[in-house]
Amino acid sequence: MNLRGCWILFRKEVRRFTVVAMQTLLAPVISALLYLVIFSHVMADRVTMYDDLSYSSFLVPGLIMMSIIQNSFGNTSSSLVFSKVTGSITFVLLGPLSHFEFFIAFVAAAMLRALLVALAIFVAADLYIGVTVAQPIYVLVFGLLAAATLATVGFLAGVWADKFDHAATFQNFVIMPLSFLSGVFYSIHSLPDLWQTISRFNPLFYMIDGFRYGFFGQSDVAPGLSVVVMCGALAILGIIALMMLRSGYKLRT
Repeated sequence: MNLRGCWILFRKEVRRFTVVAMQTLLAPVISALLYLVIFSHVMADRVTMYDDLSYSSFLVPGLIMMSIIQNSFGNTSSSLVFSKVTGSITFVLLGPLSHFEFFIAFVAAAMLRALLVALAIFVAADLYIGVTVAQPIYVLVFGLLAAATLATVGFLAGVWADKFDHAATFQNFVIMPLSFLSGVFYSIHSLPDLWQTISRFNPLFYMIDGFRYGFFGQSDVAPGLSVVVMCGALAILGIIALMMLRSGYKLRT
């Protein structure tokens, strides 16, 4: 494995989002905190989740996970589309990198961005309302799996998209609705039976529910099931991404 080449491509991708840190790192943190402040003030006295858990505390894991989902997806998709539009993807493909190394570098950089945003939101939320973590291992596992999975989805979207509008359409009409309907702001047990069933077909629900279990030790479904669903989804998506790279789909002209 060409570790040096993979590391250089990873550094290039990290550099790409750190030079505009105000947009890629600070803006998502501010957005999440605005959600927390507004919803905690409006709903705090009206909703109690998991017995004695306050609604403000309930929101924190969901908002962190939503940020992981959106930032990991956005990093890989925007980077690939930009490289394709400018033509710089050709120089990357000519490098002595295997398809796996190319894939790993992009996904790892997206994961780093998403986890940096998540950490910043966690620290800010802890200062604001105080945050407890019941199962740190589950928080780490679900955070890493979610970041890797959505970075892979973003990779697929970036390879498929021919211009920025295509990637934005995928994010606005697929990722955004699925994340908002996955239990960020509510527990699915508060929904009618039909909508509870529908929610279980949303893969992002398992990410948020399992991540929330790491904070509170309580969840809507068994965390083991959530791990299996996420690992299965990541494996399938990763195989598809590598197959697309091997075939040169929309990358080699």
